[in-house]
Amino acid sequence: MTERDWPSTARDLMRSRFEAFRDGDAAWLLASWHPSTRPDALDLVDNPRWRGLQIVDVVDGAAEDTTGVVEFRATYVVAPGDVRVLHERSRFVREQGRWYYVDGEIED
Repeated sequence: MTERDWPSTARDLMRSRFEAFRDGDAAWLLASWHPSTRPDALDLVDNPRWRGLQIVDVVDGAAEDTTGVVEFRATYVVAPGDVRVLHERSRFVREQGRWYYVDGEIED
């Protein structure tokens, strides 16, 4: 576990996970991933340069909810002049007072 404060909403967890991808913080990403879908390890060596996060939609995911969905668009740079967008609807679950990322569906 890292020194990050545990987010109180699914939206806040999405933002913290984006920051972790941007910063290459695999430990936080794994800690915030639900055990039912968490990979054994996460290699961020070839991680692109993440640039920005836009929250598109949020369904539930408040501090008192047990599930939530966060739709987002994240921009990243693959190579100079090659900027791309990841558009995903991510599912989250809250267990024992903590939000976890479960999985996501890539949107067109």
